[in-house]
Amino acid sequence: MTYDTGKSFAPSLMRAVKDRFLHVDRDAAGRDRLYFDNAGGAFRLKAAIDCFARVDAIPDNAERYHATSVELQDVQARGVDDIRVILNATGGSVFASLTASGAMFDMVRAIAESVPGSNMVTTVLEHPSAFDAMTLYAQRLGKELRVARSNPETGGVDVDEIVGLVDEDTCLLNVIYASNISGAKLDIEEVVRRARAVKPDLYVVVDAVQHAPHGLIDLQKTAVDGINIAPYKFFGCRGSGFAWLSDRASKLPHHKLGAKKPDVWDLGSSAPWQFAVVTTIVDYVCWLGGHAPAADGVSERRKSFVRGMQAIGLHERALLARLLDGGGESVGLRMMGGVSVFLDHHDLSKRDLIIAIGFDHIGCAAAVGEYEKRGVIVYERVSTSLYSKRMLESFGLEGAVRVSPLHCNSEADIDRFLKITREISEAFAPAANSAVPR
Repeated sequence: MTYDTGKSFAPSLMRAVKDRFLHVDRDAAGRDRLYFDNAGGAFRLKAAIDCFARVDAIPDNAERYHATSVELQDVQARGVDDIRVILNATGGSVFASLTASGAMFDMVRAIAESVPGSNMVTTVLEHPSAFDAMTLYAQRLGKELRVARSNPETGGVDVDEIVGLVDEDTCLLNVIYASNISGAKLDIEEVVRRARAVKPDLYVVVDAVQHAPHGLIDLQKTAVDGINIAPYKFFGCRGSGFAWLSDRASKLPHHKLGAKKPDVWDLGSSAPWQFAVVTTIVDYVCWLGGHAPAADGVSERRKSFVRGMQAIGLHERALLARLLDGGGESVGLRMMGGVSVFLDHHDLSKRDLIIAIGFDHIGCAAAVGEYEKRGVIVYERVSTSLYSKRMLESFGLEGAVRVSPLHCNSEADIDRFLKITREISEAFAPAANSAVPR
């Protein structure tokens, strides 16, 4: 069966992309390494770090009316516009929090407490911030929590499995955009369409933290009521999370200062650097889209952003194809002796750049240690971890080595990883039994 294997960046563009990021080829101490744990963190744009320091150094309160404060208000307004660019969102409310996990709990609470219904629906593949929020408020409010099962063949969750749990008494559907174990993308557009066919006024909240750096989000096609992203996984800075809420969701009762408008979710003074960093992220993606970042208007900026994200998606698909099937003198993981690719799927257009592998003769945690000895950072997802137990068990796995490069990695980086993986597999393969003469 054939499938699209993507399109790598041209060598000159690859060099330019790497140059815009920190620590792609060397760690903070200057040591050569491959950082393939971007599902747990992510490479930072130099511009984002510089922007953070510059804007956060300004002492002025953005809620005043002197010149510098007005400039900070403009920074925040541009950042809000750029959240809308990322999501293709109109209307509703954007709010900033310390973490995307905190924003998820806030959104789930507001809907669960205010919207009638006897049950709430989620999936087994949710990040704990979503799954635990749904569990907490279902228990607190006496609602049934219905959990859609995963599909071990695809590594995702089938649309039928999710929609089959929705009925007229469902007050909230909460679903992840892509698995942070397998990389499988869920068909959010179809989930929303069919779930709303069952209940037209259904509230839907989506966790897009893992998917946002890898692919397009379009709220004009997937009209959800809440969605969150985390800039630190999207080339930005830690200590920041963002969410967007629909007009109706933003006005539900929630924690807010009494003097603020009904749809305001920010609590306390804003941190303008959070919004400034979002703008640097969108500037960068627009640059990849081949146009100047100062395109006029949100709609024109969105067009450049779309082209940039499409370029990222195609390059990452090419990296994924090379990981799996190899290229040149490199043997891919699918053909490598002593190595298994878990939750593999032939259609790479339905995957983000995350894979789970295992070794025949060495455990996951030990393999991660062997990678580090050879200058590669990956991470084990094991059934004893609160972050992965539920998901792994749903797939029938006890553990996996999660490998998550980013678009600022090159084909040469992939080839180096494959060579090291083969070294580890061969180093721990049992020695061939030799006949002993009598």
